[in-house]
Amino acid sequence: MKKIHFTCLGIALLFLASCKEDTATPKVTYDATNKAKSIVKADSTQIQIADLPWQMEGTDYLIHPVADLSIRDRGVKSRYGSSSVNDLSFTISNYGEYEITGFLQNIKFQKVNSDSIRKLTEKPVLIQTATYLKTVADKTKNQIMVYTMVDMDTNKDGKLDTSDIKSLHLSTISGERLTKISPDFQELIDWKLLASRNRLYFRTVEDTNKNGQVDKNDLVHYYYIDLSNNEWKINAYEPV
Repeated sequence: MKKIHFTCLGIALLFLASCKEDTATPKVTYDATNKAKSIVKADSTQIQIADLPWQMEGTDYLIHPVADLSIRDRGVKSRYGSSSVNDLSFTISNYGEYEITGFLQNIKFQKVNSDSIRKLTEKPVLIQTATYLKTVADKTKNQIMVYTMVDMDTNKDGKLDTSDIKSLHLSTISGERLTKISPDFQELIDWKLLASRNRLYFRTVEDTNKNGQVDKNDLVHYYYIDLSNNEWKINAYEPV
């Protein structure tokens, strides 16, 4: 009897796992136009807040990360230095030497000794990383930021989050010339700076079988950009 019980339990678990896999949230939802949803509803319950500014070494700009205030469960105490109280975390980003990470709604730029602050973008986005390419700046004087972000509601659920396709963007250190360099509807896999040649290499994957997911059966694309050139031209290459 016990053996039958465990057998039935095993079958039930396999069934549940199969159902979970079949109902996975799609990265892309297709329709007749095959366009991402352009209108993303703002969450009226959230309050925007900015972290204290950060200045990358060798630059003349302050960077202000902006995101929604995270309201934690009541009575749960979290500490981020002096930036938290019992119910609220006021920290929205983390800093590395030349990188800011988080789930940011925008980044604002302010030139040192100026009161003017400009937004990176006027469009809804979810910025996950912002990286300053200092080695490129040291060699070419081109001060460039690289961003990984979500900028399209590709699964058409009315919001931007990690269930949508992630893309790659560039801007100058002032936040100007924001340029999307990964093609629409191609999920960013990773990117890498080859400093010896001032090249930014990146890979994307395209949902070629149109099942709404990016997986091993889809097509991987390879690109690079020569960052010593002021024109950010995307070059495709085929290593395999």
